[in-house]
Amino acid sequence: MMGPLSYYQLYELNHAAMSPMRAAADMFGLLLKNPLNPMSQTPLGRNWQAGLELFERTTRRYAKPSFDLPTTLVGGMRVPVTEHVVWHKPFCDLIHFERQLERPRRDPKLLIVAPMSGHYATLLRGTVEAMMPRHDVYITDWIDARMVPLADGSFDLDDYIDYLVEMLHFLGDDVHVVAVCQPAVPVLAAVALMEAAGDRFAPRSMTLMGGPIDTRINPTAVNEMAQGKSLDWFAENVVMKVPFPHAGCMRDVYPGFLQLSGFMSMNLDRHVTAHQDLFKHLVAGDGDSATKHRDFYDEYLAVMDLTAEFYLQTVETVFITHALPKGTMTHRGVPVDLTAVRNVALLTVEGENDDISGVGQTEAAQHLCINIPDNMRAHYMQPKVGHYGVFNGSRFRAEIAPRISDFVLTHDRDRAANGASAKAPAAKAPAAKAAAAKAEPEAKSAVTPAARKSAAAKPAVARPAKAKPAAPAKATSAKPAEPADDLKRIAGIGAKLEASLNAAGFTRFAQIARLTVKQQTALDARLGLRGRVAREKWIEQAKALMQEASAQASATPEPAPASAD
Repeated sequence: MMGPLSYYQLYELNHAAMSPMRAAADMFGLLLKNPLNPMSQTPLGRNWQAGLELFERTTRRYAKPSFDLPTTLVGGMRVPVTEHVVWHKPFCDLIHFERQLERPRRDPKLLIVAPMSGHYATLLRGTVEAMMPRHDVYITDWIDARMVPLADGSFDLDDYIDYLVEMLHFLGDDVHVVAVCQPAVPVLAAVALMEAAGDRFAPRSMTLMGGPIDTRINPTAVNEMAQGKSLDWFAENVVMKVPFPHAGCMRDVYPGFLQLSGFMSMNLDRHVTAHQDLFKHLVAGDGDSATKHRDFYDEYLAVMDLTAEFYLQTVETVFITHALPKGTMTHRGVPVDLTAVRNVALLTVEGENDDISGVGQTEAAQHLCINIPDNMRAHYMQPKVGHYGVFNGSRFRAEIAPRISDFVLTHDRDRAANGASAKAPAAKAPAAKAAAAKAEPEAKSAVTPAARKSAAAKPAVARPAKAKPAAPAKATSAKPAEPADDLKRIAGIGAKLEASLNAAGFTRFAQIARLTVKQQTALDARLGLRGRVAREKWIEQAKALMQEASAQASATPEPAPASAD
């Protein structure tokens, strides 16, 4: 805070006060660029043009950029791409980059989880572009917290993990996940929770890129700053309320402009030099260099606000207590056990010069997930790149993207092969038939002529696969199904939720009463309960209702046997 106004309110007032001057600079800049203006090609005119554009760019608020990926190259053919929002929540959209292919391809589905750390998902435009030729790409498009009304509720790290689990359920059981920077922690936690619950929708592989899995290793300036402050300091100094007239007015947030200020201050000399170079390029008429500068900073300076609860929980969990590598992280009271990860392949990627997530912080996931087989894990460190070079730029396209793609395709085939062999009932008959055919010559040679003659005289034995005489008898002898309990008697379960529970196979109080922690996590992820089982004490209520029903049954006299009539 600063006097009666917060920094956020001062920022908004300053932006509003500068609007007339910014509009005037834009107008005079256009006037000077007009080819009919005799000053447009003079040294003085070009200097004025450059100065006015620089003023306008350094005082504007940058809007969310577009992905602008209209086409991609698939199999040597240029095909159109359309963006579709296929899943929506108040704080996130899931975008599908649908390739308009003449012939459908069975490319693996790739969920790219963009960082929710101040920048928009469009920062990963290069990542999406590099993956589209060989993969069916989806990306999380996080929504600016200042644009989400208070009525839509809160959003914290637990909600983030819930969103990821719901997305994986929505996409199906053949998905590969790529987490860039900040989401490495929630993605790894979500996968561990799904594996512990035996969730079949757990991804086939996860790629963690430049993520802060264990920030105690080679701490950077960002890590040391977070470690050196208490959580109360962050709550008092960087959390502010969204001012009017934004849709999220009065929501507590960590403003994007504060995060951007922190990032820019780490390399302030480089940013100042870049803007000086822009002025020189504009004066010299170097349009290509000026365009590259505009493209980069239009993306880099576009920022979004984060909800205060998500920011503070992330700071505490990742940077202060180091809960994930220490094994103390929980999700809605359920421990996050990284040793449960056994079936999801793991690729970690780091940059040699990363000044946000130090070398070794992401690789730590390899040492924490001890039960992943060696043939399902890999680590790669890209020389001579910083944090942004891990997921964008020429070295990413040439060195990192092909490795990610090959890793995904390799483990997509491996899981497909294992899945085919695991379908024993479907494969049993053909396998048995093939085995019988192979063994038939040996069996014939082992049978004596007399036995062969005797066998030929006997009728063939009926085959169980074709004749099923036991089926009718089994059907008639089966006990009638017990009527379902009224689950709505449990406080917190309404008619709609009861229908969802019934569809998931839960129809009796006894099933609710016997829920284990793993089953609670699985049910929580499947129905999006957000910890309601434990919070509303469903298990205790179900046990009490069972005791009540038992007491009523013992107090009611048994009816006379049917034979007495």
